[in-house]
Amino acid sequence: MDRDEQWLAIEAERRSLADLLDGLTPGQWASPSLCTEWRVQDVAAHVAMTWRMSAGIIVTGLGRSRGDAAAFGRDLAIADAERPPSEIVAELRREAATRTKPFVTSVPALLSDVIVHGQDIAVPLGIDRATPREAAVAGFLYLWQRGWPFYPRTRLAGTQLVATDADVAVGNGAAVEGPLSALTLLVSMRISAAMPRLRGPGVDLVAGVQRRLAG
Repeated sequence: MDRDEQWLAIEAERRSLADLLDGLTPGQWASPSLCTEWRVQDVAAHVAMTWRMSAGIIVTGLGRSRGDAAAFGRDLAIADAERPPSEIVAELRREAATRTKPFVTSVPALLSDVIVHGQDIAVPLGIDRATPREAAVAGFLYLWQRGWPFYPRTRLAGTQLVATDADVAVGNGAAVEGPLSALTLLVSMRISAAMPRLRGPGVDLVAGVQRRLAG
């Protein structure tokens, strides 16, 4: 996908996520997401506020968290989520086509971010959330090549990830097969959520990675 196609995919993911969020009950908004310490409402706020992430906010926030990017992102999202869900949905839909991004990230990173966070919301709620094939492939391949914070090529060394619903295969070793959405959860280290939909001789190796991360 070229840059414009990636932005259009981001817009489409934001709009479809807003539609999903519109149908949630108060209890679902308060439910835990796949992100540790984040409710569904916190994840939604994080996605909606991306366009507002100025250099000043990032630098100040990282200073307060002593350079801990994960803690900074978590605390900022939780604080921003202290508003009615309807406001979060309205912002997400209103700014869906906005092409403003934080200076510390890239367009492919934004695409993978909205895809993964959509699953962070949908999976624990038992909602099937599909991503158009081309965007899903682009998001997965970006995550596979990424270093911090997931390091999938290092952590999943010795496995080959093979999509059962797309022409995608990465890595070398024992096969781990599954739908692209499950493999995307795997490379973003949402292993517990991915495992039920994976199969193949490499699954035992994945389970070992899961145990090491949990320990």
